[in-house]
Amino acid sequence: MLSRPDIAVTGLGMLTPAGLDVPSTWNRVCDGKPTAATAGQLAALPVDFVCSLPPLDVPAHLGRRTAHRLDRSTQLAVIAAQEAIADAGLDPQTWNGARVGVVIGCGVGASHTWEAQAQRLRDGGPRRVSPLLLPKIGPSTPAGEIALAYGAQGPSLATATACASGATALVIASSLLTSGQCDVVIAGGTESCNTPLIVTGLAQLGALSTRCDDPAAASRPFDQARDGFVLGEAAAILILERAPDAAARGRRPRALLAGCGSTTDAYHPTAPHPDGRGIQQAIRTALADADLSPHDITHVNAHGTSTLLNDAVEAEAIRTVLPNGPHVTSTKGVLGHSLGATGAVEAALTVLAVQNSLIPPTANLERPDPACELNFVTRTAVSSRIDAAVTHSFGFGGHNVVLAFRAS
Repeated sequence: MLSRPDIAVTGLGMLTPAGLDVPSTWNRVCDGKPTAATAGQLAALPVDFVCSLPPLDVPAHLGRRTAHRLDRSTQLAVIAAQEAIADAGLDPQTWNGARVGVVIGCGVGASHTWEAQAQRLRDGGPRRVSPLLLPKIGPSTPAGEIALAYGAQGPSLATATACASGATALVIASSLLTSGQCDVVIAGGTESCNTPLIVTGLAQLGALSTRCDDPAAASRPFDQARDGFVLGEAAAILILERAPDAAARGRRPRALLAGCGSTTDAYHPTAPHPDGRGIQQAIRTALADADLSPHDITHVNAHGTSTLLNDAVEAEAIRTVLPNGPHVTSTKGVLGHSLGATGAVEAALTVLAVQNSLIPPTANLERPDPACELNFVTRTAVSSRIDAAVTHSFGFGGHNVVLAFRAS
């Protein structure tokens, strides 16, 4: 069997609660400074805080007309793609668009548009509903709008595997490259659903922290005092190419996407299998795909949602499959949980950790739960050479995705 080419990550773009680009996001994540705060649109709800982006002038990036016709989740994706393409040193004016694909994951979708237009229908009747409603809310809209903005005429796809959607997008993107269908893929995830209905639904489910008196301390992955996750919003885009193609144009990768593992628990609509068998198999599959052994992994960017059951099950899976004690962190302590975007955000942060030999801390992890005993990075970032790392993404429906990255 012919060996497949390495997949190079040549560009990154991010908008997160920690910053509106890659450098500012990375710096705040490494500082371990949480972003959760009370949000005015959630006033009087049982949970009134989220992790929101800093103020963003969308028309300055996209123009007023384009900004008006896009839901916020799509706006973020298109802006993040702009940064990633520039970071990769690619020019949409000169590339062969037929060989460029787009794969974007989203877990919930255009909740800002759904809720606003439903209110218009209730208050003013059918004539008040925007004719842009359907084009705004389609799950494929972020991928389609990125393709439109940057002339990408290859496959344009949406992935929806709940909170693993952004990571699944990278799995599909890798396949498009190894199969030869594409030479470049713009891949990642986006989510912006810090809206009253979605926050209420998650609160009713019992998934959210209720620490309304101290939002900044609410997201505390693997901590004894954790009581649920904090909802966030974000978009992250990675530019993927075959490593030989990147080398041919003189581009050194930030890191290599070496392997992917995907499984499904087939156990429960929202809870992970209590023995973590799907998680463990996803890790093993990613390692085998990357031709890595468990002892090669020196860093894990954990899913680490700050929920009681999920953190404990994930910790046991890490102990079982990666017994050499790799440095473990969850960046959700800073950024919250951006659902369908989080897998792409954490993939990008893992790439940066590998590239910079620096592992961010897990914010608010003060007293690790004995049931979650791992080699956690806390308080301050740790400098450490990282030859290989994995990042975990899990979602409602039992979706498990693990990505393995190597230094380039």
